[in-house]
Amino acid sequence: MKTLNTTQQLAEFCTAASACDYVTVDTEFMRERTYYSKLCLVQLAMPGEDDENAVLVDPLAEGMSLEPLYDLFRDTSVVKVFHAARQDIEIFQVEAGVIPKPLFDTQVAAMVCGFGEQAGYETLVRKIAKASLDKSSRFTDWSRRPLSEAQKTYALADVTHLRVIYEFLADQLSRAGREKWVAEELEVLTDPETYVTHPEDAWKRVKTRTNSGRFLAVVRELARFRESYAQKRNVPRSRVYKDDALVELASTKPTSMADLARSRLLLRDARKGEIAEGILSAVKTGLDCPPEDMPKPDTGRDKLQVNPALSDLLRVLLKAKSERSGVAAKLIAPAADLDAIAAGLRDVPALHGWRKEVFGQDALRLCDGKIALTAKGASVRVIET
Repeated sequence: MKTLNTTQQLAEFCTAASACDYVTVDTEFMRERTYYSKLCLVQLAMPGEDDENAVLVDPLAEGMSLEPLYDLFRDTSVVKVFHAARQDIEIFQVEAGVIPKPLFDTQVAAMVCGFGEQAGYETLVRKIAKASLDKSSRFTDWSRRPLSEAQKTYALADVTHLRVIYEFLADQLSRAGREKWVAEELEVLTDPETYVTHPEDAWKRVKTRTNSGRFLAVVRELARFRESYAQKRNVPRSRVYKDDALVELASTKPTSMADLARSRLLLRDARKGEIAEGILSAVKTGLDCPPEDMPKPDTGRDKLQVNPALSDLLRVLLKAKSERSGVAAKLIAPAADLDAIAAGLRDVPALHGWRKEVFGQDALRLCDGKIALTAKGASVRVIET
């Protein structure tokens, strides 16, 4: 197993990889103690067999620059193959403003090629590469050096088997004429905005039991402060204060350090110093928010007049279309989309792009009474009315 510890070694590998059709990529990182992921290892492999043409790249080695790798990521003549790419790409986007293109995500491709909704890497290795994985090193500390042989073996397997999986899935997509379907799905992953977290929007991830504008204004300011503080200090949000403490603060609306001291859920470090001052300032800003500037939660879908019978029929149709096309039902249309269609909405992802071809057209026809569903044995048929 070859480990690249210098920029020159990485540059030589990337020069060779630039002549290939594709390169497989994976990363190992740590995030338990930081806001942003700490990149600890990069695994790369060019086409080949076993451990041939596969390397480990140590980004923690003294003097190592990943710029040769970023140049390879920018080379549009080489497909960059990942499995479940989002977290990996986020690292490269945050660290260098680089998103690998063109991108191929085997998890997405597998869902399009009939491997169901849980297309995990281990499953694909077993079903496609006819191999097994030793997962004993999965949760080890990847920042410690030297890496053990077990860690290196585990890490390298994430890109060597990926070659077989990629070649199989790419061939399946080509035969079925579904390359554009996967490309459409990957547009989100290749959009830089996907990896930007705006502090002013952080409140939308906090679960609350009330839609009171004043309450939500305080939640918004508390979430904004927490996000900004965590980003600036590179610490996890939970190290500032957890969601349950945030909701408690929005409810009790503390105005002094003494009030903070009475909190049941606030961490000790958050009851003093900069965090405590930030909390009190955020609460005051939320309480002083003009009514016209208060958050307005999107309750539109909660108030939809869903036709339950039609929603059930759409679920049956989706199951039939999923089985017939071999595409995971969850990828075609989540339950929320079905309810939206049954309520009369038409600006729904399931009715656009490749999903319209697979499911959306007949979903609309079902809503309009132009088709009906009939069961024969274990199968469901679409019939004209």
